[in-house]
Amino acid sequence: MPALYATSIKSLSLLSKGKVRDVYALGDDKLLMVTTDRLSACDVVMGEPIPEKGMVLNQMANFWFAKLASVIPNHLTGIDPATVVASDEVEQVKGRAVVAKRLKPILVEAVVRGYLAGSGWKDYQETGKVCGITLPAGLENAQKLPEPILTPAAKAEFGRHDENISFEKVIEIIGEKLANQIRAVSIRLYKEASEYAATRGIIIADTKFEFGLDADGQLVLMDEILTADSSRFWPAETYYVGSNPPSYDKQFVRDWLETVMMDGKLWPKTAPAPQLPADVIKKTAEKYREALTRLTEKA
Repeated sequence: MPALYATSIKSLSLLSKGKVRDVYALGDDKLLMVTTDRLSACDVVMGEPIPEKGMVLNQMANFWFAKLASVIPNHLTGIDPATVVASDEVEQVKGRAVVAKRLKPILVEAVVRGYLAGSGWKDYQETGKVCGITLPAGLENAQKLPEPILTPAAKAEFGRHDENISFEKVIEIIGEKLANQIRAVSIRLYKEASEYAATRGIIIADTKFEFGLDADGQLVLMDEILTADSSRFWPAETYYVGSNPPSYDKQFVRDWLETVMMDGKLWPKTAPAPQLPADVIKKTAEKYREALTRLTEKA
């Protein structure tokens, strides 16, 4: 099946084109969200698609939405995307789209960390904290935290980096009651997902959740959840404290990007992105598919 870098749906009005998803209006109360095969790393969209990545992400998110539906309502409507587009556009949505409720988005990302990794590890080495949260001394890279922590981020405009913010800032933006609800729900979602993933040999080091409010002002889980794009998945069999564990997410691409030279110096993590080699594309696609298989296949 050919990769889908961008959609070209004419039967609906395009609302937004994000790093990975193209979103179309479906009346006043619903959206068609199409997950393309684009890949974003370091907040820059790569020029080459990762074949079937959008389908994998869509299947993985839908799996988790169903598994965690008892924790909080989500944005899914259950409407078949193939029924809301023209007949010659069905191939663009098949297996990679959802019809979602149109919500008022909360412009805060709820990042939950259960392990020291990535930018959190760098932050801890320098300050003994992660996003302002003091942690015990003497922790190592990839070590499990005593308890999962919420490290929120303010969503940035397309092409700009999301900004880590304090929980106090979240309260300032959305109010104390809603901030506390998001923190409690996010940590519960992370814990329940982590417990399940552990039975499939996967460690969820960290992840992020996004929320919106429905017409009644109720909190609803939206966008994507617990995918290889929004989470750091580690295979349990190769994990050990003090390492930089191999992962099922786009860390493979990030690691390659750290070594890329452009104009005689390391790529500055700004557009334009370097061209992804064929082997990096292939191995990244394999990692995404492997994560989906391990998490969702019946034992």
